Formats: sequence, structure tokens, C-alpha cells
Amino acid sequence: MTRVNLGKTAPELYKTVIELENLSMQKVQQAGIEIGFSHLLKLRASQINQCAFCVRMHTQDAIKVGESIDRIALISAWRESEYFSAKERAALTLIEEITLIAQQHFPDAAYEQAAKVLSSDEITAIEWIAIVINTWNRIAISSQYKVAP
Repeated sequence: MTRVNLGKTAPELYKTVIELENLSMQKVQQAGIEIGFSHLLKLRASQINQCAFCVRMHTQDAIKVGESIDRIALISAWRESEYFSAKERAALTLIEEITLIAQQHFPDAAYEQAAKVLSSDEITAIEWIAIVINTWNRIAISSQYKVAP
């Protein structure tokens, strides 16, 4: 069965999501978050959502901007590695909490821990990354974007 491709059937809405993506990446730059790490954050949310299209894309994007294979490979097990700084760990916590918001409703304790090491600008940028990538995941999954070798 072929599903409706949301980008093709509602291009004006798709374009608006692209604009939202661009604005969120401006916040990432303003907050001083490395672009490579932003792709790792997107990758982590995409793994949780099981969005094959976005997992592949953000893995490739992270490689292109110089993220190490080790950090890419360990992003799903970041808690068990020493590859991520305290700020990166806090960012990953925020990404996971927002991605899993229907399950846990973003506990205050998780936010409070992140706020101990992240500035409000960093939190803003990270939360917008989470919101936008979760939107993209839902577009790609519901439209069944093809992922083939």
C-alpha cells in the first residue's frame, strides 16, 4: 500500500516545518551547541521513534560534520559511556524526555538536573531540536519514506 506523502500533498505545511527547522538551528548556533552534536540529538530521538529515514540521515549528517563513529555508535547507550560531557548528557536527557513525553510527561526532576549545567539558551535550543525532530519523525514514518540501500 502506498501512503500519502505529506510533503507532496501539503507542500505549504511541509515548507513551514522546514522554516521551523531553520529557525531552531539558528537557536542551536546562538546557544553555541556544536552542529555535529545537534545531529546526535536528532539521531537519538529518531532511534527512540524508530524512524529509519531520519536515523540514516542524521547518522550521515553527523559523519559529514566530523562526529566520531564511536560517538555515533554509542548514542543509544550514552549513559554507559564516557564519550559525552555533562552538558551533552543533560541535552540527551532533555531530548529523551521530550521524545517520550506521552509516557512520562517530562518530570520536573529531569528538567532540574539539566538546568544545573545548561543555560536557558541551551535548554531552549535543545527543546526546539526535540520538538522539530519529533515532527519530522512523524512526517517520515506516517508517509512511509523509503529507506533502501
